[in-house]
Amino acid sequence: MHELEPYYRWRDLYIASEDENSPFFEREYSEFEFTNKIYDHVIHPQWDEFGSQTLYLKVLFADYDDGYAIIEMIGEWNDAIDNDIMFLKRDILEHMMDYGINKFILIGENVLNFHGSDDSYYEELYSELEDEGWVAMLNFRQHVLREIRDQNLDYYVHFGGELDDIYWRKLQPPQLFTVVQKVLSHRLG
Repeated sequence: MHELEPYYRWRDLYIASEDENSPFFEREYSEFEFTNKIYDHVIHPQWDEFGSQTLYLKVLFADYDDGYAIIEMIGEWNDAIDNDIMFLKRDILEHMMDYGINKFILIGENVLNFHGSDDSYYEELYSELEDEGWVAMLNFRQHVLREIRDQNLDYYVHFGGELDDIYWRKLQPPQLFTVVQKVLSHRLG
């Protein structure tokens, strides 16, 4: 797992540690020290910790004018034991919402498992995003989506269907946002 690094081809467009509105502003990274781990597997030092013991992320892009952020994730999403959604919502998403971000694209190809609990933080996030905001989950593994669906979270976040077939690495961030927004506009009517 230490070789799985966050997507880096948009670094010429955006770097979270250089964005004064980012929750990771001025964070320093090492290319040589592997300190973060998921259980007994070290992970690449470019992934950002945010309070979870098993889930890490990287803000790949944020557009404050159009109000969206693209976040890549890695690890095990565990709401049952570690309450990962609480840390994600309170420490990352709410921080970005304070600066006008209300649309979140979560990329989950490297999310290995999901363990749900109750839906209160998802419901709270949904209500705080109001009518114009949303959370879209792209390219999560099918067994992870089943686990999310089993928790009845599809009322609060969008996933599955066309969102599983977006080749996002071939797109620039504004193009990806347009594609996701188009998919969601069809779903939301």
